[in-house]
Order: sequence, then structure tokens, then C-alpha cells
Amino acid sequence: MPPRKTVKRAAKKTATKKIASKKTASKKIITPTPVTVTAKQFIERLKTYQSPAELKKYERYFRFSESAPLKNDVFIGVRMGQVFALAKEFIGMPLAELEKLLESKIHEARAGALSIMEKQARSKNPVNTLEELYNLYIRRHDRINNWDLVDLAAYHVVGRYLEDKTRDILYTLAKSANTWERRTAIVSTAHFIRKGDLADAFQISEVLMQEPEDLVHKGMGWMLRFAGSKDQKQLLAFLDKHAAHMPRVALRYSIEHLSKKQRDHYLSMKDK
Repeated sequence: MPPRKTVKRAAKKTATKKIASKKTASKKIITPTPVTVTAKQFIERLKTYQSPAELKKYERYFRFSESAPLKNDVFIGVRMGQVFALAKEFIGMPLAELEKLLESKIHEARAGALSIMEKQARSKNPVNTLEELYNLYIRRHDRINNWDLVDLAAYHVVGRYLEDKTRDILYTLAKSANTWERRTAIVSTAHFIRKGDLADAFQISEVLMQEPEDLVHKGMGWMLRFAGSKDQKQLLAFLDKHAAHMPRVALRYSIEHLSKKQRDHYLSMKDK
């Protein structure tokens, strides 16, 4: 028979374990209700970072007086780095609230919405599925009305979603009357290029060969240059065929990483 002290210690340990077990069970039962982050909260926070100095920078950078697509935009002067930091805080925003944020007249608010969408698209445990984010982007493209907004999410939302699907939508967008839809068509190919799939970048560039808008030319040249970094032979073959009649800005962007001799050659084709 064990000594009395040993029996008492064992009984005390058993009682302590039971109490701890009850506390743990109690903690598991009490689950806090998730807090929904809203578009209204985002905009309220955004406004606390307004800066007249930053607004002046935007006026110079976006050339408000010259740029018709910006006529319905309201800039409040929040630095983009701050917008992206705020987007990280609000990464849990549900789809309905993201759409409300896209509906805002404030440019930085819409930039915030697209930054959140991009972050969710890259997340392993997103609040909204990639398909939902893609559908929202395409359905509300009317709110994506400048190059910076396109570039924030086209790559990771549109391109990533279409990676294993038909890409017909990009060819439809490339023929759209809307400048920013055409930029989405070409910039979305960045995701494919990164994976070594270059065909759509070259084919959509061919569709955009007679493109009138400078900001689409730049997107086109950017993607051609990126494709060339993966396979220079394909880029050179494309340039041999199209350099003489492609937009000059697109040509200059696309040849930036070539040798001086190659750059001069393709520029001379354009001059003829």
C-alpha cells in the first residue's frame, strides 16, 4: 500500500488536471464573432492620411488638366505606399464591400480596393475566391479607369485566374473601345510570361498593332520586353516582322534590354 503523502499528491494532480481541462473546454466554447471590415471604414482611415503636398504631386504626375479619363476622379492626396499599407490591414474585406470601395469617386479608394483584390488573389487562404475576384474585376471594369488601377490587379487577378483556362476574354478586351480594357488585355499576360508561356503576349500585341493610345502602347512594349527576357529569339522574330509599323513607344519599350546595335537596327526600320 503506497504512503498517504503519495496518495494525496496523486489526488491533487488529478484535481488540477480536471480544473485545467474545464478551463480549456470553456475557452474553446467562447468563439469571438469575426469583425467585417467595410469600405466605409477604409475610406475613413484613408482620409486621415490626406496631404496637400501629396495632392500636388498627383496633379503633376497625372496631368489633371490634360487627361480626360481622370475627369470623374477625385484625388485626395494619399501616398500610394500608405494606400497599400492600409490595403494590407483590410485584406479581410468581403466581396460586397470591395465593390462598394470600387464605386467610390476617390481614386485612392479604388486603388485600395484593387490592392486588396491583388493581395487576396495571392493569398493561400483568401476571403474571396480567385474566381469571385476575377468576376468582380471584369464586371466592374467601368471603375478601373486609369493605367495605375489596371496594373494593380490585372496581373494577379485576371492573369492568375486565366492561367489554366481559355483566354478568349483577353482578345475580346483587346478589341474593346475602352482604353483601360485594352490595357488589361495585354498587362494580364504578365502572369503567363512569368510561367514561360509567351504566346498570348505576342498575339495580343499583334491585335493592338494599330492601337491609338500611348498608355496602351507602353503596356504592350512592357510585356514584349518581359517576354524577350524569357526568350529573346521570339522577341527578335516578332520585331523583324512588326518593328516597321508598330507604335514607336511600344517599340522603344520592347527593345530596352537589347544591345545598342540591335536597338539601332529596329529603330531604323521604324524610320523607313
